Amino acid sequence: MSANYSVITPLDGSMLLQRSYTSPVQTQAALDAARAAQAGWRATPLAERKALINRAVDWLNAHKSDCADAITRQIGRPIRQSPGEIGGLTERARHMLDIAEEALADLHPAPKPGFERWLRREPLGTVLVLAPWNYPFLTAVNTIAPALAAGNCVLLKHSSQTPLIADLFRQACAAAGLPIGVFQTLELDHAATLKLTAAPEIDFVAFTGSVSGGRAVQRAAAERFIGVGLELGGKDPAYVRADADLPAAIENLVDGAFFNSGQSCCGIERIYVQRGRYRDFVDGFVELTRAYRFGHPLDPDTNLGPMVRAGAADFVRGQIQAALAAGARALIPAGHFAADAPGSAYLAPQVLVDVNHSMSVMREESFGPVIGIMAVDSDEEALRLMNDSAYGLTASIWTADRDAAVHLGQQLETGTVFMNRCDYLDPALAWTGVKDTGRGVSLSTLGYQQLTRVKSFHIKG
Repeated sequence: MSANYSVITPLDGSMLLQRSYTSPVQTQAALDAARAAQAGWRATPLAERKALINRAVDWLNAHKSDCADAITRQIGRPIRQSPGEIGGLTERARHMLDIAEEALADLHPAPKPGFERWLRREPLGTVLVLAPWNYPFLTAVNTIAPALAAGNCVLLKHSSQTPLIADLFRQACAAAGLPIGVFQTLELDHAATLKLTAAPEIDFVAFTGSVSGGRAVQRAAAERFIGVGLELGGKDPAYVRADADLPAAIENLVDGAFFNSGQSCCGIERIYVQRGRYRDFVDGFVELTRAYRFGHPLDPDTNLGPMVRAGAADFVRGQIQAALAAGARALIPAGHFAADAPGSAYLAPQVLVDVNHSMSVMREESFGPVIGIMAVDSDEEALRLMNDSAYGLTASIWTADRDAAVHLGQQLETGTVFMNRCDYLDPALAWTGVKDTGRGVSLSTLGYQQLTRVKSFHIKG
């Protein structure tokens, strides 16, 4: 294997930086340091652990412009939008710290004469976080903040597209005064990552990424009795009912489909509209899409930038061309967005109609700026099509009828059901999925459960 790797920026296809992989000796030293730090960190009072984590969050907020610049240059998100990720990180981290006492509190069964009984949550040890590039701060903090608060040590292996984010996390934790060994970062290729997953010093693995990557991580950990949290793919649907507030649905669904160039696990990838509202919805959706300012992400006026790499853009181009060959129609004409550059990471947004579920663009994850819109004649038809997917992360229903949304939501095969909202993560709720979206729970009080183990105390008087 090569000792070095390069980060290619999607801004212009040039090399942004070159880094060295962490050597096996350095990796083992990090594992040893984490193991050595665990007893002291676990014994640190929860209030002190929380204070140190909050100081790390404060540091990231104080360096928000550096964080935003790192996001934009590494993945291509417009610079006007990148600072918002630190706002989201702050919301999630603060919430998880605020609920830590409740989530980690002892549980007491009903009294039993002559006995004291309680259940106590204890840290697992060392948590390995394998974070993706698309929301590099948000996806990582979902595990980092509660894992540290619960008394675990954390090793962060970030995507090789976003090493600067790992650097910023490390700097924040060091500036906050976290003890040596409690939080460390590693830079590894796929083979070394899977070897680390199987290491006896690792007590839990949190992976966010592709289905194939999740399977590889699960296989690597299979010989050991440790927990594995997997947040994998998505093909999240939206259903616009006849009673929906159409302008609000259009505004939010365009943003849900195209924000971050569609590179969001919970982004909107397919839309079903009640037939009587279909024409108006499509017309409004196309009009708003055409108004996007697509271009270089360092331009402060740009609100839609390139995808992360040319290969990812080519995959979506292939989905679009296959759909057109099968009878779909593209409603954004070629040339409308001048920045669109075939063969590059710059892929303009596209809206497809006359689509169906025989097409890849309606069944397989796109993870790019393309959306297929279908007309449906009933709630039952919409429900059948929404569930016709290998994935199940989120689904959104656009309606004025709360009871109808709940009724449909109970039948949807998905981890989260939204009414009149989409592409959002509420840290007070469990973030989870079904089918090929993976397994495990992050955030909410339930998110602490997979990062701790339960010990029962049974004391006879």
